[in-house]
Amino acid sequence: MNESASPTRTVFFVSDGTGITAGTLGHSLLAQFSGARFNSRNMPFVDTLDKARDCMRQIRETAQGTDSRSRPIVFSTLVNPETAAALRDVAGHALLFDLFEHFIDPLEQELGQPFTHTVGCFHGNAESSNYKKRIEAMNFAMSHDDGISSAVDLNDADVILVGVSRSGKTPTSIYLAMQFGVKAANYPLIPEDFERNKLPGELHKHRAKLFGLSIAPERLTQLRQERRPNSHYANLENCRYEVEAAQKLMRRENIRWLDSTTKSIEEISATIMQTVHIEPAY
Repeated sequence: MNESASPTRTVFFVSDGTGITAGTLGHSLLAQFSGARFNSRNMPFVDTLDKARDCMRQIRETAQGTDSRSRPIVFSTLVNPETAAALRDVAGHALLFDLFEHFIDPLEQELGQPFTHTVGCFHGNAESSNYKKRIEAMNFAMSHDDGISSAVDLNDADVILVGVSRSGKTPTSIYLAMQFGVKAANYPLIPEDFERNKLPGELHKHRAKLFGLSIAPERLTQLRQERRPNSHYANLENCRYEVEAAQKLMRRENIRWLDSTTKSIEEISATIMQTVHIEPAY
């Protein structure tokens, strides 16, 4: 089937919590179908029977007038038996994936204990500790952005990202903090560093924590034009010079690095954690 013939499918992400789990798993699956088009609708906090029935009503209304090629798709992580059962009444109107259903029975048998059916139990004592770590990591990332760090502060960093301005250091630092509780500082490489062809002095003793990000000059000039249109900073030739000089410096200093141009923040972060050997705070 070619893309032009593929109808846009409405996808519901239904959860009794924030919907992050349903959204993450659902979008990961849908991303494998590049020729399909989707319209996402998030439905968090479906934690009562009335809310589940209202959710079911909206799904049925969306399904009206559609055929099997365009009916809604539903990803659900409801754990309460009543709300989950109510949602299953959409059968025939939508394609329903209960993302917990296929895992619970095998886990009950393997662990020798029943599923609690407790809404929000993910946020227990262990999660409270990990949540605190993520908040601390977020604060760390924000206060150590673009070189706002002292040598002493960097002792607490799990990783220090280096690269030219607008190469993806800040969003990656924030993502690492939010998702994994990783304390990431980031340090911009500037023309003075290229002239010396040396790292700033305070970074030398943290060499094992350094990870570099590079980017295609053409993409870099697009990003910089959004910030400072028609400036030397955003000029393509200047971007080419900075990218080449930064890569030369990172090779000279034996800094591990990757090109962020075509990679998602998720891919970049996973590579960093694997390379620097960081364990996530789950």
